[in-house]
Amino acid sequence: MGSETDALRDTFMRRVDAWLAADLDAYMDCWAEDLVIELPSGVIDDKAEYRRLVKGGFGWAEPLSFVIHHLAFTTTAADIVLADWTIRTRRRQDDVVIEWRGLSVCEFRERKISWWREHHLAPPAPIEG
Repeated sequence: MGSETDALRDTFMRRVDAWLAADLDAYMDCWAEDLVIELPSGVIDDKAEYRRLVKGGFGWAEPLSFVIHHLAFTTTAADIVLADWTIRTRRRQDDVVIEWRGLSVCEFRERKISWWREHHLAPPAPIEG
């Protein structure tokens, strides 16, 4: 199971690294063509729509950090990753730092994320300091 877990961790971290680099193509390459993403704002089941959302996000804010507090894996019935994380971005219009904390669960198929569900423990908000 170690090699499966390592492969899932590597794939998950490739997504994080692409996000931090604001590399839209590398980020989108982490996702399956038939992706389903469940966000607090709604469900996205179209990769082109998700690409537009991510591109808009990169235009709106510069990624600063993506801290992963915990990662858990299961490979018994499907390749699943559970994550507890905190993200920070800098809003481009005024340099305000925005932070949010969340939990996500995702399923991988052929080393691509095919399904993602995200919950926010603390919604995106400016931080002091």
